Amino acid sequence: MGCSGCRVRFNFGKVLSKVSVFFTMVLIFTYFFYCLTGFCDSAPRTLYRQQVSDYDALDDHRRVLDELRPSPRLLPDAQSQRNRSGSADAEQVDTPGPFPQHMSESANEESAQSNGIPVSNTFGTKRFPQAIIIGVKKGGTRALLEFLRIHPDVRAVGAEPHFFDRFYDKGLEWYRNLMPRTLDGQITMEKTPSYFVTKEAPSRVCTMNCQTKLIVVVRDPVTRAVSDYTQTLSKNPGLPSFQSLALKNSTTGLIDTTWSAVRIGLYAKHLENWLQHFPLSHFLFVSGERLVSDPAGEMGRVQDFLGLKRVVSDKHFYFNQTKGFPCLKKPEGSSRPRCLGKSKGRPHPQIPSEVLQRLRDFYRPFNHRFYQMSGQDFGWE
Repeated sequence: MGCSGCRVRFNFGKVLSKVSVFFTMVLIFTYFFYCLTGFCDSAPRTLYRQQVSDYDALDDHRRVLDELRPSPRLLPDAQSQRNRSGSADAEQVDTPGPFPQHMSESANEESAQSNGIPVSNTFGTKRFPQAIIIGVKKGGTRALLEFLRIHPDVRAVGAEPHFFDRFYDKGLEWYRNLMPRTLDGQITMEKTPSYFVTKEAPSRVCTMNCQTKLIVVVRDPVTRAVSDYTQTLSKNPGLPSFQSLALKNSTTGLIDTTWSAVRIGLYAKHLENWLQHFPLSHFLFVSGERLVSDPAGEMGRVQDFLGLKRVVSDKHFYFNQTKGFPCLKKPEGSSRPRCLGKSKGRPHPQIPSEVLQRLRDFYRPFNHRFYQMSGQDFGWE
């Protein structure tokens, strides 16, 4: 019995071994069969093709972005305009960062056409401005423009175009090419404070579009004149004293209205010129003082006037004690808050109090006339 059991176990082991070898051979045969038909490496190839497709799509996306990205070159007219914008009667421009994108877009279009790239690849349309900040110099126009640019539905020219006072002979098409591209529902804007005091500007703006909305930032004309003088003095340290420029005769105290710093503050006279071409309903008068003390409140009025949703609010501002005016809080992706340039908030020189009082007496009737015309009492006394 013992030996018979051994033979049975031995034969069973031989059978089991043969079965194992058989199944192993089947598996090997099956593997080689599918490899010969190309199946065994189809999954890696599929994954590889998907990865290549993804990278190709990414490269295509990057190529499109590169084609759409504006060229950093400037138009000759735009560059010369920027150089000429520093005259005594033009408000100093403090544009942070690189020169505004709009000035290079026309050159980029010409380059795109010469390279066979269709201009239709660029987004939006260049339109004439629906709203213009027309004044006044040293009233707070730069602050207002920078605050407005927070709004997603506002696109504005960074530099002052000075089209309606200096470059009108270049034509409306030249002017439109300076504008940034906008999408449907966005507003195109520009600001040039000297328009308000330019005799020909109202008729020229109306020739473009008599429905244009006009924003005037006004400030106590005495304070404005001192600020204007301070800016000019920073560029020309040899300038005569404020009182010698403001007064024709120090004995009589007669005010010299030919001096631009004094003449700009005659708001009522300048507004009369504009009202010959535009109804009062097309104007918004922004208080330069309230733009400092309550920027969100004044920005609410501006947004309402432009027909915009009130997006710019208290959450966007903080008061800079050093500069003495509000700054924009740090935007996402930026390392620091946005304040206006060093030229804003300069300390004013000491002006004799009797000279300032003479100016206040001189401006008083003009101020009251302006209150009546605009329907707002700005409280300059």
